[in-house]
Amino acid sequence: MNDFREKLEGYLKKAAPLFENLSDASPAEVDIKRARREFREMALAYYKDAKHFHEKGEYANALASLEYAEGWMDAGKRLGIFR
Repeated sequence: MNDFREKLEGYLKKAAPLFENLSDASPAEVDIKRARREFREMALAYYKDAKHFHEKGEYANALASLEYAEGWMDAGKRLGIFR
């Protein structure tokens, strides 16, 4: 359980500046086709990582990777680039 707690604390530490420095892009700066491709690539990569970690018995890493994969897919659905 300490492994999980350490990973969680590490993720929280890394996430803080991302949320503190978040800013909006203008619509002219967004390339939807590129975003769709990159969101799909990221989601699939994290899904593959999750399967790999699961097979190795690294369940905390598998769960984190799966959550990242779902996050990319969820964000893509909300943006309207996935169904």
